[in-house]
Amino acid sequence: MDGRGASAASQDHATIILPLLLLLGTVLLIGALLIIVIRRYLRTRGGKLFTSAGQQTQAEFHSDRFFQSSIFHCPNRWVAIKSANPPAVQTALGLHNPTPCSWTEGMAQGSGQKLFISPPVRGWILVVGSLLPEPSEDVDACFRFLQRLSRELGEVQFFSVNQAVGHHAWARFECGRAIRGYAWAGETLWNQGRKTWAERKLSLRCYDYCEGDTQNHFAQIERSRANTEKILLLASIWSLDPSSVDDSALTDALGIAGDLSQAKPR
Repeated sequence: MDGRGASAASQDHATIILPLLLLLGTVLLIGALLIIVIRRYLRTRGGKLFTSAGQQTQAEFHSDRFFQSSIFHCPNRWVAIKSANPPAVQTALGLHNPTPCSWTEGMAQGSGQKLFISPPVRGWILVVGSLLPEPSEDVDACFRFLQRLSRELGEVQFFSVNQAVGHHAWARFECGRAIRGYAWAGETLWNQGRKTWAERKLSLRCYDYCEGDTQNHFAQIERSRANTEKILLLASIWSLDPSSVDDSALTDALGIAGDLSQAKPR
C-alpha cells in the first residue's frame, strides 16, 4: 500500500472513531445525569417521615415552612386547641378587652403583653403570647392552666421552646386528663404518660426525673437542643405547626387579641 492509500485508510479510521468517541461521551454524560436524578429521587423518598393520611413528610414540612410570615417565624410558647369556635376559647381563657385581629397582626403582638387567639386553621385554633405559663418558672401552674382549658374545651396541646438555652416542653390533654407531658429546663421538670409514637419516630430524647449525664452537662444540653429543633415537627404531627400557616390565605379571617384576666378558680 502506497503512502496515499495509508493516508486514506487513516482518514477513514478517524472518520469512524471520532463519532464513536462522541457517542460514548454522550452516553456517559447521560448516565451520570440519570444517576444524579435517581439519587436525588431516592433521597426525597427516603426523607419521608410519615406515610399515613394526615401526617406530613419531612419534605412537605420544609415546603410548608416556605410560606411562613416574614414577621412571624416561631413563637416561644403556644397552645393548640381542637376547635372552630374562637369565642369559646376566649371565654375559657377569660380574655378581656378583646379586639378583632388579623393573623399577621396577632402573631406580631404575641411577644407583647397580650394573647392572640387565631382563627381556625385546619380544625385547630392557636393561642400565642408571652402571657402563657412558662414551665421552667412554675410547671405546676402550667399543668393546672392546661388541665382547666382541657376540661372546658376538650383536646388541648402545649408547646414551649427556648433555643438559646435548650429548654423545651410539650403536652397533650383530653377532657382535663393529661395524656402526655414533658418539660426540660436543665433538668426534667415533668415527665408524665407514655412516650407517643410521634416522639419515638422523631427520636426525641426524654429524661426521667433525676436522670441524665451529670458528668457531661454540655453533652446533655446539646441533646436537649436537638429536641428543640424538632418541636415544630412534633406539632405538625399532633396538630398544627404555626410556622407552616400561609398567612396570606387568612387575610379575611380574624382572630382575637386581648389581655389575660386573673385565672379562674379550679
